[in-house]
Order: sequence, then C-alpha cells, then structure tokens
Amino acid sequence: MLGMMQIMIWLLCVYLVFKGIEIFQIAFVSSRDGLSRGTGITVGIIMIIVAVAAAIIFFMMEEQMAKQVGDSQQNLPNLNFNR
Repeated sequence: MLGMMQIMIWLLCVYLVFKGIEIFQIAFVSSRDGLSRGTGITVGIIMIIVAVAAAIIFFMMEEQMAKQVGDSQQNLPNLNFNR
C-alpha cells in the first residue's frame, strides 16, 4: 500500500512540473504584444519554479514518511532481524 502511495505522489510531482511548463508555453506563444506577453512569460517562469519546488517538497515529505513507516516496522515485537 505504501508503494502505491509513493507512485501516486511521484506522479503528482511530475504533473506539477508539466503544468508549470504548460503555463509557460501558453504565455510564450501568446499573440499579445508588449507588457502583457512579458508578464505572461514571467508568470510562466515563476510557475515552473514553484512547480519544481513543490515537487521537490512533496517528494522529500513522501520519502521521510516512507522511512518512518519502515523504521516503525522494525520495532514490532517478536520480529527477529539478523543484523
């Protein structure tokens, strides 16, 4: 079950990055001229940065949670691990 959740979170991270790139591409090919196009491109770049940062944060949180679950499984009574 934990592995399935990890895969879903990884897919969320990829989706966030792709959405940031999509927003940038829409602004980049916009037919508007001048300040509005520049603003759109700037917002697109900011969205890429935010999407990558969110993906990294979600990934780190997920890995930390998986490690905690793994550690808690080793502390169950009557489990003998040969270390």
